Amino acid sequence: MNFDREYQDKRMNPADAAALVRDGDTVIVPTGVGEPPALLTALSARGPALSGVVVSQILPLRKYDYFNPETVGNIRHSAYFFGGPSRPGGQAGWIDFLPAYFSELPMLIDRGLTPADVVFSMASPMDEHGYFALSLAPDYTMAAIRRARAVVLEVNPNVPNAFGDCRVHISQVSALVESDEPLLEVGLPTIGPVQEAIGKYVADLIEDGSTLQIGYGGIPDAVVMQLKHKHDLGIHTEMIGDGILTLIESGAVTNRRKTYLPGKTVATFALGSRRLYSFMDRNPALEMHPVDFTNDPYLAARNDKLVAINATLQIDLLGQCGSESLGATPYSGTGGQVDFVRAANRSRDGKAFIVLPSTAKGDTISRIVPSLNPGTHITTSKNDINYVVTEYGVAQLRGKTARERCEALIAIAHPDFRGELRAAARQIRVM
Repeated sequence: MNFDREYQDKRMNPADAAALVRDGDTVIVPTGVGEPPALLTALSARGPALSGVVVSQILPLRKYDYFNPETVGNIRHSAYFFGGPSRPGGQAGWIDFLPAYFSELPMLIDRGLTPADVVFSMASPMDEHGYFALSLAPDYTMAAIRRARAVVLEVNPNVPNAFGDCRVHISQVSALVESDEPLLEVGLPTIGPVQEAIGKYVADLIEDGSTLQIGYGGIPDAVVMQLKHKHDLGIHTEMIGDGILTLIESGAVTNRRKTYLPGKTVATFALGSRRLYSFMDRNPALEMHPVDFTNDPYLAARNDKLVAINATLQIDLLGQCGSESLGATPYSGTGGQVDFVRAANRSRDGKAFIVLPSTAKGDTISRIVPSLNPGTHITTSKNDINYVVTEYGVAQLRGKTARERCEALIAIAHPDFRGELRAAARQIRVM
């Protein structure tokens, strides 16, 4: 069957496509690079004519005109996870925040607990069967497509056509716009001596044949850089970036010994360079899936030796992690950290690592504290915590008493703060 006629009938300019958004609608936008710039720019231009529109997204990368406290009555951003453009508004209170595990966002949409009236997404060109690939971020977007009144795709030849549950048929699409703007590229973060030291401790505990989930940041990528000598690693993660691509190219990742989806690298969104996006295109060794598949702790845990590597901002002496706020001030979001910590804990011989530098602000503040700062959003709980790693060593907390946890965490704190941490621990009677 030839779908070109239907494609042409649904093709329009960005302004006309943005006109499909009505007052009071919630527009769902994919994670990161999956956001469609032509459509969101057109929506911003239409903003003064709209009322009560909400744009919901994880990790926006561009600052559109609707990121404006003076126009929140027209278009208001609602964050599942704060990124650079949304963080100032979240901290000031004029951008909303939806607390949720990343893995459960599709369920919230499916059940109508959070609205999804319109979907705006980047997509690959249509194939001969009438399908587009939302390869950059099927995440919660595939669930939103099932619920939405209107699905609008920004078709760009630079979007890879990946395999997995990330495809949308022309019959599901309300409107199409075309663009050829280069995709946003995000390089590897800077790795300093502290990150390198933490990375080495973690890398030394990762065995050949492990399956990895790796978050974004200097420390996770410092781990990656020290895994190139490993053998038969696998990937089951939420984000695929250039660090993972480097491991694949080095030969350390083969996916052969995965016990769930062997032979496949699995992720739910991509954030990297043009080289990464090219690697994803029609690559049978890679699959992009919705986040309720990739991050489901029960499914991810079917991989033996699952290793989860995620960062936190602060941890207390019981092992509670504040990974998404600075005190009561929001900084990021829950994301998939808890999903994968729990998955690794369930996995046979799995390991969940929480990594952090021992100090902040030029060694003047300890990130290991007796109690989390007031108002801190707790991400990983004391009951889920497993390994904690700083540049001073490794503390394995699972199965340990409160007193044993205190001793282990103080041992990996910065030496300048160990005395006061011991005194505080005695005062709150956990040592």
